[in-house]
Amino acid sequence: MGRWAAGICAVALVWLAAAAAGDLEPDELERAFPIVEPDYGHTKLRLSQQGLDAIRRIETPIAVVGVIGPYRSGKSFLLNQLLSLSCEKGIWIWGTPVEMDIDGSKVSVLYLDTEGFESVGKSNVYDDRIFALATVLSSVLIYNLPETVREADISRLSFAVEIAEEFYGRVKGQDVAFEPAKLLWLIQRDFLRDKYIDEVNQIRDSLAVMGNNSTAFSLPQPHLQRTKLCDMDDRELDPLYVKRRDELKQVVASITRPKIVQGKTLNGKEFVSFLQQILEALNKGEIPSTGSLVEIFNKAILDRCLKVYRDKMDGLRLPVPVDRLQQVHETAIDQARMLFDKQHFGKHHAAQSILKLDDEIKKVYRNFLLANEYQSSKLCEARFSECEDKMDHLQVLKLPSMAKFNAGFFHCNRSFVRECVGPAKESYERRMSKMLVKSRALFIKEYNNKLFNWLVTFSLVMVVIGRFVIKFFLLEIVAWVMFIFLETYTRMFWSAESLYYNPAWHIIVSSWETIVYSPILDLDR
Repeated sequence: MGRWAAGICAVALVWLAAAAAGDLEPDELERAFPIVEPDYGHTKLRLSQQGLDAIRRIETPIAVVGVIGPYRSGKSFLLNQLLSLSCEKGIWIWGTPVEMDIDGSKVSVLYLDTEGFESVGKSNVYDDRIFALATVLSSVLIYNLPETVREADISRLSFAVEIAEEFYGRVKGQDVAFEPAKLLWLIQRDFLRDKYIDEVNQIRDSLAVMGNNSTAFSLPQPHLQRTKLCDMDDRELDPLYVKRRDELKQVVASITRPKIVQGKTLNGKEFVSFLQQILEALNKGEIPSTGSLVEIFNKAILDRCLKVYRDKMDGLRLPVPVDRLQQVHETAIDQARMLFDKQHFGKHHAAQSILKLDDEIKKVYRNFLLANEYQSSKLCEARFSECEDKMDHLQVLKLPSMAKFNAGFFHCNRSFVRECVGPAKESYERRMSKMLVKSRALFIKEYNNKLFNWLVTFSLVMVVIGRFVIKFFLLEIVAWVMFIFLETYTRMFWSAESLYYNPAWHIIVSSWETIVYSPILDLDR
């Protein structure tokens, strides 16, 4: 498996030792780096920039071995034994950086030593946050079980098991969004006596749920005064203890793997970013529980899924027809759910999370519906107003032309039908139809009246021109005939309207239209 990474960490909370820390000089490695520290009230956690800078230098994939356990349970001694460091050098110092070779790849291993649970002056919230943080960050999580097993120890084991179930309970063959730590339950004494059989069964039941993701190992501590353990080398320790300790090293080495998040390993910078995200979420949340931790991780995934949905919907240029908006909405939902299925945490909380995603998508979709309706109304109103202005302009032509009116009428209607889209189109089409019918009826009425008056005036003008200007007798006669016809016909039938149905009038209208308007020549301009 390669050589053991030299990195240790310790003291009030989480301290680390980075193996193969990249650009660090040897003399810079001769001290411990804190990565997370408590606030003044020991209720929240904060990052230590000094430790983060050390991690950021690591360019190879990172694996994390965390040691947790109750206060004064021998965690620090265990960590030094795993690293083959003497106690007098302590957990404040690590030796020359060493890399592990895992499956043919170089991996830098971080060792996390946490402050013991239930120490004086700390709240349960603080302990829970430390435990949750170590559980989430670690590739291998060693729970150092004290000689006397308490209810809190069993509860925390169950908590770790639940997290593993949630985060690891995925369909075989799919990418695991977040791989939980391999749990190593380290037992310090012989539990096989009858008085401890219930505790053994509780541990066995919890570990059985995790299957291959958990290991139990017995390592009774040397029955010597604890204060003297740090001064002893291997020759002075119980040979059975030394043998079991070496076996433990092999077990830890065999189950250590690079930390996997979203299907990929993390280098130093990525691990720091991951740590920052976790810590911020834990500090904002309530006391961590399985559900709250799953919710923390799923929140980021829900945000990404919602972004996929938004990006797809933002590709629409509003307004659009309702069926088109619905079609893109359904496609965007499918893409968002596909991403969620690939990346979500926890089989038990998936249903709840997908409901939350659906609720958020519904809110966004409602906003798109409102925006589409607004943009549709705005566009259709603009096109309707343009057509209304066009119709008003055609009503006051100096030289009235039915052909010109019809051309403007059809152009207006065609552009409205083409450009007015979206949910407001139907109501505006009804308004448009009424407006056009009314405008057409008004134009036809005014058209005939104006044309009649124009013809009367025109006939008199032609009389004057024929007699006094060009002195063309035939032109004068024709003009008089037209004038007499128009005046006599209206007096015989009481109104000019009856003239408009006469075939002769239609001939006059056709001649007028030919003179005043054609696609090539428009006399009204």
